[in-house]
Amino acid sequence: MNVLSTNTAKPTSIIWNGKKLTTGIYKMPTKTPIYLRKDGVDGDEVSDKKVHGGEFKACYIFSHDHYAHWKTKYPNLDWKYGMFGENITLSNLNEKDIHIGDIYKLGNALVQITQPREPCFKFGLKFGNQYALKEFIEFGFPGTYVRILQEGFVEQGDAFELVERAENSLTTWQFFDLLFSKDKNKTLIKLAINNDALPLRKREKLKKLL
Repeated sequence: MNVLSTNTAKPTSIIWNGKKLTTGIYKMPTKTPIYLRKDGVDGDEVSDKKVHGGEFKACYIFSHDHYAHWKTKYPNLDWKYGMFGENITLSNLNEKDIHIGDIYKLGNALVQITQPREPCFKFGLKFGNQYALKEFIEFGFPGTYVRILQEGFVEQGDAFELVERAENSLTTWQFFDLLFSKDKNKTLIKLAINNDALPLRKREKLKKLL
């Protein structure tokens, strides 16, 4: 897996339910390396810090491999890397192969897989309709957030290399499916609530499902 693009955003104003809001979902490819900090990406807009950024969502990664699926559905959009709001676009990233808690070397940084992206209304606005949220969930390949264990620069061409596989974990794909499925797999819930690569608040919420 390699970095195909690094992407950041400037603040963009949108209108939602008659209110003016600011978002950082409109990311564009950068021409220079980006720096991954413990709480986010230098120079990248994070408007709603209650649900974005911070330790467990410091950087969002998405796979180039999934672009073809979405381009077929939305051929008239202006397609560039960063379209899904990702900071890093990777080649050959497969959510069925990465596990919550896995540690990877990424450029000069060391990162840990934390949680999949859960789509919100801003994703729907960018794609032109709120039905896109349902499509995103049904497709099942949401990319992943990472925690920054060691800060560092990342640039196009850098490798995404596994350093340490998490033990007794579930894949990002399994966790995303668990979040949205009606019939909750209790075995997967138990794996999730014992995994400190997930934020405590999310694990406490899952405990209530047992």
